[in-house]
Amino acid sequence: IGRPLRIYCGYDPRKPDLHLGHTITMRKLRQFQDLGHEVTFLIGDSTTLVGDPSDKDGLRPQLSPEQIAANGRTYAQQAFRILDGARTRVRYNSEWLARLDLAAVIKLAANFSVQQLLARESFGQRLERGEPVWLHELFYAVLQGYDAVAMQTDVQLGGTEQLFSLMAGRKLQEALGQRPQVCLTFPILVGTDGRARMSKSMGNYIGICEPPEAMYGKVMSLPDSAMAQYFRQVTRWTPAQVAEIEEALAADRLHPMAAKKRLAWEIVDCFHGAAAAETAARHFERVHQQGEAPEEVRSFVLSRPLPIAALLVAASLCQTKSQARRLVEQGGVSLDGAAIDAVEAMVEAREQVLRVGRRRFVRLVPA
Repeated sequence: IGRPLRIYCGYDPRKPDLHLGHTITMRKLRQFQDLGHEVTFLIGDSTTLVGDPSDKDGLRPQLSPEQIAANGRTYAQQAFRILDGARTRVRYNSEWLARLDLAAVIKLAANFSVQQLLARESFGQRLERGEPVWLHELFYAVLQGYDAVAMQTDVQLGGTEQLFSLMAGRKLQEALGQRPQVCLTFPILVGTDGRARMSKSMGNYIGICEPPEAMYGKVMSLPDSAMAQYFRQVTRWTPAQVAEIEEALAADRLHPMAAKKRLAWEIVDCFHGAAAAETAARHFERVHQQGEAPEEVRSFVLSRPLPIAALLVAASLCQTKSQARRLVEQGGVSLDGAAIDAVEAMVEAREQVLRVGRRRFVRLVPA
């Protein structure tokens, strides 16, 4: 068409953090940037008021405008870990959606039938179960579709579950005299459980701003079956590099644990750099594989001997003494590597490392 393409992807700020699942489309946006095209990172503050029903088999809780604004405040800076900030247009769809009057909304809605809007899979599942589909949910695709009209876009990116809304943009553009956009969809990333899609509400996510040690550890918790998807979707590896790793795994020349460590290192390096990735790798080996305390451990000043249950609460390792006693009875508490098996045990005021479970450590320091 004789000019750089106008390309965008929208991100609804339902949560304050972006996770690895969001980076799949962001990496593609970056590739378009590097090819010289115009890229818009769209924050869907108005569409979030409705809530995207694409991946839900029930009604999303509605957020207040204040919650949405707070969540979206840092989205752009997070995205710049992948996108080139100098070449990225950051926009909010409230710029145009909040200005639509009733007549404009009716005109947009007139391009869709109720049957078309109810055809989406998530609505069909709810109707089969006799559960309600609320009227405002039907407007999500219409409103998101208008984003493409307002920005006169050429290409929109999204997850495979969003195809309905992406196609709504094409339909509205054509109806309003614009050239319809091309829609590119990408597979949904499974979470750390290896089954459900990555989601902060489900707790199976890896946030792109998480500390390196937490990010590395979460990648290492992935089931082996999920590694191939992560190789392809959330690393900087080329298809040839991925094929080499998979071939080595299939031929038993590479152990799955070693491949996962390479994956964890790569992901941490993407967002925190090589030095942080190296530190995170050492932390994982020391704490999770060798069972030792991490190199940096929070200190707690112990001025006098305390019963173990009281100490666990005072050091913020347990919320209540009853919870602390249960942990002791279950064998989950140790001092300098020696398990504490008596709930009435007294802990002396001297330097030693207190451990709860596999990952929580506190260095006791005498006053």
